[in-house]
Parts: sequence; C-alpha cells; structure tokens
Amino acid sequence: MYLVYSLLMGLAAILLTPFWLIQGIRHGKYLGNLRQRLGLSFPALERLPGERSGAIWLHAVSVGEVLAGLTLAKRLKEVFPDRPLVVSTTTMTGQALARQRMPFADAVIYFPLDWGFCVRRTLAAVRPALVVVLETEIWPNFLRAASGRGVPVVFVSGRISDRSFARSQSWLSLLGFCLRPFLADALGRAAAFWMQSQKDAERVKALGAPADKVHVGGNLKYDLQVPKSTPLADWLEAEVVRDGRRPLIVAGSIVATEEPLALIAFGVLQGEYPKSLMVLAPRKPERFEAAAQFIEDSHQKWVRRSNLRVASPGGQIANGDPAATISSDVTVLLLDSIGELASLYRLADGVFVGGSLVASGGHNILEPAAFGKVPVFGQSMENFAEIAERFVTADAALQVASPEDAGVSWIELLRNPERNQKMGETARRLVEESRGATERAVSAIRGELGRVPTAG
Repeated sequence: MYLVYSLLMGLAAILLTPFWLIQGIRHGKYLGNLRQRLGLSFPALERLPGERSGAIWLHAVSVGEVLAGLTLAKRLKEVFPDRPLVVSTTTMTGQALARQRMPFADAVIYFPLDWGFCVRRTLAAVRPALVVVLETEIWPNFLRAASGRGVPVVFVSGRISDRSFARSQSWLSLLGFCLRPFLADALGRAAAFWMQSQKDAERVKALGAPADKVHVGGNLKYDLQVPKSTPLADWLEAEVVRDGRRPLIVAGSIVATEEPLALIAFGVLQGEYPKSLMVLAPRKPERFEAAAQFIEDSHQKWVRRSNLRVASPGGQIANGDPAATISSDVTVLLLDSIGELASLYRLADGVFVGGSLVASGGHNILEPAAFGKVPVFGQSMENFAEIAERFVTADAALQVASPEDAGVSWIELLRNPERNQKMGETARRLVEESRGATERAVSAIRGELGRVPTAG
C-alpha cells in the first residue's frame, strides 16, 4: 500500500507541476526550496558540528504552528542544550517566521516531500534522536522511514478538525478495506500522540492510532508568550497619541477575498468615528498586492508599512517614504510585512481575526486575547472551533455573521468601555488558566529520549 500511496503522490505532483511553475515564477514559491524538499541540499545543516548527539527535530507546518510552538522550542533548547534543535516548516511564510522568531534554533529547513527517497535523505542529514510534529500532519512515508531508523515521532498539540475528520470518514467508508490497515500501520509507527482534547484523542484513535499511544496534553497555543514591543508598535503608538487616531482597529490574518469585507466593517465604524485608523494585515505575502488594490478600490487613503522609515524586527530600515508620520487623511495602514502583527494587538481598540468571514476555517484568536483584547471573528472557525466556542460562551469574544456586524460590534464595545474591559479581562484569564501543554510535552519528550538517547 505504501507503493500505491507513493505512486498517487507522484501522479498528484505531475498534475500540480503547471501550478507550481506558475506560482514559482509569479511569487517565488516552491522552486526556491525544491532541492531541500527533495532532500538534496541543506546549507543550514552543513554549518552544524560534525560530531554531535542526536538532534531534536521540531516540525511546524506554517505560521500558526510556528507561533504555537515558539514556547516549546525555547523550552527544548533550555532543557536539552547539548542537542541541536532543527526546526522545519512546509510554507515559505512559516519558514520566514521561524527564522525570525526562533534565532536560537541551530537550523531551520523545509520539510521533505513524502516520498521515501526524500525523507530518507533528510533524516540522514538531520540525524535526529527524536521528531516532534506540531498538531497532526500525518505523512506515512516519513513515519515509516523514521521508525525504520529507530527515531521516535511524537505528535504534540494534536488536533483533527470537524472537516478533516468528516473527510477521512468518507474515504474510509468507501475504501476502508485498504485504507484502514494502511492508516493503522502508519499511525502505529509513531511513538505517541499528545492531543489537544479528548475529542481529538478519540478521533485519532478512530483513524487507527493505538489507544495506548494516545494521550490528552492540551493546546500549545495557550502557552504563547505575549510578544514584546517592536519598533513599528512603538512608532505607531506615538503616532496614534500625536494625532488622536482613535479608535485603532487591528484586522489580522486576513485571507484571500476577505480584504473588502474587513474594509466594509471598518467603513461602518468610520461612520461614527471619522478619525479611526485600521491596520490591515494579510495572512500571506502573496496577498499584499491584491490587498493594496482592494484598499485603493475602497477609496480609503492608505499607506504601506514597507514605505515607512521604521525599523523592521531585524533592525533594518526600509528605503521608503522619509516621513516618519502618518498624515491625518490616511485611514488604512497595510501591514505588508511578516512578524509584526502580534505586537500591534496591544495597541488595538478593536480587533478582527481573519479567515473567518469567508470559508477558510478561521485563525488563532489567542494573541489578541492574551493582551486583554476582545476578539471579533466570523462564522468560519472550524480550525479553532473549541477555542472559539469556549471564548464566546464565556463572553470573552464576539462571533459575527457579516462585516457590518463586525463594525457594529466594535462600536458597541467602544460605547460601553466597562463591558469591553470585562470581556477583555475574561479573555486574558482564559488564556492564563489554560497554560501547561508545553511542560507536559517536554516531559513526554524527555521520556522518549530516555528510551532512545541517540540516533544515527
């Protein structure tokens, strides 16, 4: 069955090749990291000492997983200082953020494509003692190759969304006679599954994971560290005070086609607060230009972050507009950068978390909540259903059905500062009360390393 799976992966790659080529030419995606994903070249690994104990390999698919795993990555480096920490991602945005937010990692690489020759080469290059996979990205050939080398793979903060589980059950009902033993074999090769909730634990067991390897460990996202201020946040705070630009709305993790909806919500607010200012932060860099066009079409006066002479997180100043102020007629700041959004939530009078007004599954609401801000989001929160339901039930967040409702929600919170403060305090408390998944994960990893201290 592994051969059939690999052949299907190859067929999918052939069919997707035109798309990859177009994306590579237009946006610089895929082609630049192809050699790494094929297991052919790892410049970051070449800089590591030749003689070393087995590395800890932490895999975080994209931006959300990198942010969720930041605290765990730091703890692993503290607890196991003699072991190299290698971090991998799948997406370019995740790679950029990992390099920026995890400078303590010994190497940051791309995760291999799930063909046997790719994963074997990558495992040989990394030489891990243990692999930690954040959430539940299941790659059968990788699990098979790791177990063949005696390398335990531990899933941490695992979850299986309603959509993913329903899809897998549909496939199992059609092809269960061959898929069930295949999944059971692949999942059985993992060392442990530390899932976010009991529901996630039951679901991974239903897919074939051995019951004795499945545990409930909580959600790493609650262990996020409140981001430190950045040069941009300090500058924007001074600008808001200087020109009385309140309320400040931060709309983060905006996905494709959601930009005009966020602007509609902001337009509702502007009817009552004409001096308001919005920070619009697209989720992915390839949306920066489209977002700029949407803002232009909305007839808002706007400015790009990249055109402001404000130091980036790396300390560099962009070669942009020499003016260090936002003119009074500017109403939208397009955040066309990576890694600066989280620190801006601290300044916000109103928050919108994107990927939720369109059918995208939502994004993490915990960053604004950790600052005591009330997250406002739409109906599509399948990827964060448990968190969203918990916060809404506790009156610590607002879920809306339309962009107009989002604008009205901001207005109502601004009109009622006591309620706004109480909801924000509840949001912060829920984050604080739910911490602890990181230490449980570290304990589980220590146990696995105790059984297999090194790997070739």
